[in-house]
Amino acid sequence: MAYSVVMSELSEEDARILDVESTPVRSVAAKEELIRARLQMTPVRYYQRLNQLLDVPAAQAAYPVLVGRLRRIRDSREAERHAGRALRRSE
Repeated sequence: MAYSVVMSELSEEDARILDVESTPVRSVAAKEELIRARLQMTPVRYYQRLNQLLDVPAAQAAYPVLVGRLRRIRDSREAERHAGRALRRSE
């Protein structure tokens, strides 16, 4: 699935989201706490926005390694979902 978001530059919030994503954490709970503390947003909203940012050229330019890795993960998971659907239909 292609996601289309057009932005010429990252907002401060978008840059903070990508900074948080690049910060190593020890657990899911620690990451959720970090998201709430630094961004004042819910983890659900954080991941929704992070997913959108993966298709923003400015995010790719500013964080090429991070965005590339996250896109590969997203694309792999999407391919797995489609493969699972195809298997269920053929059974």
